[in-house]
Amino acid sequence: MKHSTATALAAAATAGLTTIGYGVSQLTNFRLKQYELPLLPPDAPAEFKILHVSDLHMIPGQEEKIAWVSALDALQPDLVVNTGDNLSDEHAVPDVLAALGPLLDRPGVFVFGTNDYWAPRPVNPLKYLTDTKREPSYVDLPWKGMRAAFIERGWQDATHTRLEFKASGVKLAIAGTDDPHHDLDDYSLIAGPPNEDADLPLAVTHAPYRRVLDAFAADGYQLAMAGHTHGGQICLPGERALVTNADIDRKRASGLHRYGDMWLEVSNGLGTSKFAPVRIFCPPSASLLTITHKK
Repeated sequence: MKHSTATALAAAATAGLTTIGYGVSQLTNFRLKQYELPLLPPDAPAEFKILHVSDLHMIPGQEEKIAWVSALDALQPDLVVNTGDNLSDEHAVPDVLAALGPLLDRPGVFVFGTNDYWAPRPVNPLKYLTDTKREPSYVDLPWKGMRAAFIERGWQDATHTRLEFKASGVKLAIAGTDDPHHDLDDYSLIAGPPNEDADLPLAVTHAPYRRVLDAFAADGYQLAMAGHTHGGQICLPGERALVTNADIDRKRASGLHRYGDMWLEVSNGLGTSKFAPVRIFCPPSASLLTITHKK
C-alpha cells in the first residue's frame, strides 16, 4: 500500500513538473491572430489594418519578445492599439521601447493597466484558477516616463479621452478608459455617442468589464478592444479559458466576438507577471484586425 501511494505521488509530481515545464516553454511561442471585420462605409478606403498589442509584462532581457514584437512592423498596420500592462519590472521601460520601436512611428493609441502603474506581487500561478481579484502592490513603476516616451513618438493617450483623427484616410473616433479591474475607470468623462461622421468608432480599455463594455455598446461604438485576461493563461486544450480575471464570460476571454450590437476583441497578451511565468494551452499573441467595407 505504501509503495503504491509513493508511486502515485511520484507520478503526480512528475506530471506537475512536466506541465509547468510545458507552460514555461510556451512563453516565447508567440502567435499572430488575424481577423477581418466589414465595418467601413463605402466611401472609406478599402481596408484598414489595426495591430493590437497588449500585456507585454516586460522584464529586462526578454530578447525574443523584443525581436518578435518589433518585427510586427512588417505588417504595416495603419493603427497600433496598445491596451496596457506593458511592465513587469521597474527597469523594463527601455525594453518596452525597444520592443515597440518601429511601431511607435506609426499612428497609435494606448491605455494603461494596473501593472503599468504598480509593480507585480509574488503569486502562486495556480491562484489564477480562483479568479479572485488580487490587491495591487502600490509600489510605483516608472509609467510616467513611459507615457511621455509614447507621446513624444506620436502615440496618443486615450485614457478618459475622446480622440478624433484620420489615419490612412480613415476617420477615427476613439474613446478609452483607465483600468476597470481596480475601479480606475470613470465612463462619465467620455460618455456620449462617437462623432457620426467617423468611419470607424473604436473603444479601448485594459480589462473587459461589462459595465464599461455595456456603456461603449450603448453609445454606439462598433468595435471595442481590451486585454488583461491573458486568454485565461492556464487553459484547457483549444485555448478554453477556465477563468477570465474579469466579469466577462469565459467564451469571450480572448478572440473576436459579438457583444450586443458591438464587436469585442480581447487579446491573449504577450507576457505574464514575472512571478507567474507560465502559459498552458494559451500561447502569447498579438492581433491584426483588417477592417473592410460593410457588406
